[in-house]
Amino acid sequence: MVVISRFMVPAAERPGFLAAMDDALVALASQPGCHAVSLGQSTDDPLLLLLRSEWAGIGAYRRALSSWEVKTQAVPVLSRAIDEPSAFESVRQWDGERIVSTTAGLAADADQVSLGHAAGPDIAPLPS
Repeated sequence: MVVISRFMVPAAERPGFLAAMDDALVALASQPGCHAVSLGQSTDDPLLLLLRSEWAGIGAYRRALSSWEVKTQAVPVLSRAIDEPSAFESVRQWDGERIVSTTAGLAADADQVSLGHAAGPDIAPLPS
């Protein structure tokens, strides 16, 4: 799975933001199930930065967010991200020879289920 978080960082705040992000990168990279983590700069907007991380799965990512190191070193800077969906499962991937399709873990009724309710095993996953 891939997690993408975008940040608008004013020039005056950039040095402090980058120092905090360095700590966040180390904290995230040290977590079990983290395959890669990087910070990118937009080529079109000097204020826009993108944090990209790859994880073994949603469970590894959620466990990482629960770790003390991530809570103290990464969450303070991650909380500055633009408020938008950030976690994505791969549903189409090139394996070097062909496109491989996988089923997303998102249930077809995910937009209808709320806190206190749960999808059952009879609910099909979202078509991908």
